[in-house]
Amino acid sequence: MVAATDSAFGRIDVVVNDAGLSLTSAFERVTLTAWRAVMAADVESVVLVTQAALTFLLARGGSVNVASVAGLGGDAGMSGYNAAEGALVDLTPSLAVEFADRGVRVNAVAPSLTSTDATADIPAEDVAEFLRRIPMGRAAEPAEVADVIAFLAGLDARFVTGVVLPVDGGLRAGSGQPPRR
Repeated sequence: MVAATDSAFGRIDVVVNDAGLSLTSAFERVTLTAWRAVMAADVESVVLVTQAALTFLLARGGSVNVASVAGLGGDAGMSGYNAAEGALVDLTPSLAVEFADRGVRVNAVAPSLTSTDATADIPAEDVAEFLRRIPMGRAAEPAEVADVIAFLAGLDARFVTGVVLPVDGGLRAGSGQPPRR
């Protein structure tokens, strides 16, 4: 994939790792197969793509990981997803420190609920409960997350590395508590 991208475009300036698999299940019912699948999709894929692109990144630029606000805390019934996203949240500054002196910036965005095809199947009552905890009272639009990714990947953020930036409508600022009205 990395070689094909380089061949098609003649260069790679930035890598955006944006793959994920959710795992929602009570911890005592999580199977090792399901645990491994979410770790492979959410963490191992980032490691493999970043390693494959490292030659290009060292020559030109940086990497933006798309984690989740779920990696910044815990949620009942989401231990597998929280653990995978937490690993990505911790991997980001580690890589930033390791490669900063060689010109590679590594940052991450950590969105909360985002209106996508992947979240369309979440039961309405679960969405309503989650939205109740977001001070802005709504899910993010994909373009809102993409704008932050573009900023972190671009020259305006050329002195930014090791950051995990929540794109969460104030969820983390409000500690996940319902806003006071």
